Amino acid sequence: MTLFEYDSAVRNDFPVVCGIDEAGRGPLAGDVYAAAVILGEDVFIDGLNDSKKLTEKKREQLFDEIISKAKAYCVATASIEEIEEINILQATFLAMKRAYDGLGIFVDIALIDGNRLPNLDCKMQTVVKGDSLSASIAAASILAKVSRDRYMIELAEKYPEYRFDKHKGYGTKLHNELILEYGPCPAHRMSFLKKLLKNG
Repeated sequence: MTLFEYDSAVRNDFPVVCGIDEAGRGPLAGDVYAAAVILGEDVFIDGLNDSKKLTEKKREQLFDEIISKAKAYCVATASIEEIEEINILQATFLAMKRAYDGLGIFVDIALIDGNRLPNLDCKMQTVVKGDSLSASIAAASILAKVSRDRYMIELAEKYPEYRFDKHKGYGTKLHNELILEYGPCPAHRMSFLKKLLKNG
């Protein structure tokens, strides 16, 4: 079954299907992003797949195509401060809710990537590895990932010593070394750095 066939099968019972996914739960720095996407029944986007399986160049191409073809879409964030205050899972749910609320269109069902549900005022269904199964979740994963990567490149200009454009905030060897060399900056999630700073 292709990603588009999966969504088509869901539409038999729920005509308006929304896919929701996040980007940036794991990194040590930056906001967490989420996107919500509604694709029409007749939409086909060649090469659509889980954002993690695509090259950066392909994601950028698909980003523009998704935005031009989607019936509705919204990309939203939860801030570093919100991540620190309510924890990363709740902040991810908050970003998802903001993305869903930003659609401005009625939804019959929201397909949520993963195995946990945010608090939305519509019928929801979790889809484990949903970005490899559902076209609308895959589209949401690309919008969230590309948007967050662009934001991390902006942070790299603001804090060049941390090379955020290279590792996008993830806890790579390079990033860990730079944190230990320069100390954390305002873009870092301090609760994510406790172990590194303690052992470093």
